[in-house]
Amino acid sequence: MATRVLGGLAAGAAATTALNLATYLDMTVRGRPASQMPAKTAADLAHKAGIDLGEGSTADNRKTGLGAVMGIATGITVGVGYALLIGGRRPPLALAGAGIGLGAMAMGDGPMTMLGLTDPRSWKPVEWAADIVPHLVFGLVAASTYRRFRNR
Repeated sequence: MATRVLGGLAAGAAATTALNLATYLDMTVRGRPASQMPAKTAADLAHKAGIDLGEGSTADNRKTGLGAVMGIATGITVGVGYALLIGGRRPPLALAGAGIGLGAMAMGDGPMTMLGLTDPRSWKPVEWAADIVPHLVFGLVAASTYRRFRNR
């Protein structure tokens, strides 16, 4: 079990790095700004928990940092969850990657949707692509990394 958890940690960390790389490449190619959704989600959750993030630029910086930390934690959690879920099975890489990626996307977008910060039903195709492509990259890297870790 410990080996699975370590493999899941490695898979989640590698996949989170890959998702960030895909997102930053998209920002570079299209010249688009970074999403404010992670920071808004962090701010809403902190407010609901009664946590004071401060004021002005200090609060803005904390929201940005907390949003990023939540994304990293989600990615690592998905990696460990996958490792524990699949046990000794070895699903096809494409299937595992798609499942992991869509699961990570649901875990990331779910809280934002439940807080009323976004509504995926209103997204344009380009917005869906900007969200789904990095998450599919995440899934493929997580599945590949975990598979490689298990084969050691």
